[in-house]
Amino acid sequence: MPSTATATATTDPAARIAAGAAVLRAQAPHVLDAFLAISRAFESTTLDPHSRETVILTVASRNQCHLCVDVHEAKCAALGPAPSPERLDAVRKFTLQVLASSGAVTDAELAAFEAAGYTRQNALEVVLGIGAYTLSTFANRLVRTA
Repeated sequence: MPSTATATATTDPAARIAAGAAVLRAQAPHVLDAFLAISRAFESTTLDPHSRETVILTVASRNQCHLCVDVHEAKCAALGPAPSPERLDAVRKFTLQVLASSGAVTDAELAAFEAAGYTRQNALEVVLGIGAYTLSTFANRLVRTA
């Protein structure tokens, strides 16, 4: 069975992801399966790709998962320039507010999110992204890929 040391044997993000997945597959396959399912659901939301990556990067940074930060910064860069940096700042702030309040954001915080062009559906999709990438970042840190 792969040890957690296997997951940190390289600095290459792709290799670290593969090693971490191997550890999860061996030690807790249901955790890997759950992450894959929930991340697929998050990828199919109505949030645009830049906004989804911003949610992921916000969670990864907050949870100090350096692997996720590296991988998702590269994904974000591959998307090209953000159409609206202000809008992405709004989703970043809202993600942090959701995390800080355990979902109990204020009416003013929700209104500010909506004023940036997001919807109530998008707000719930942010919660989905937080769930997916909290699972990922915590598991990555536990198996030492982060």
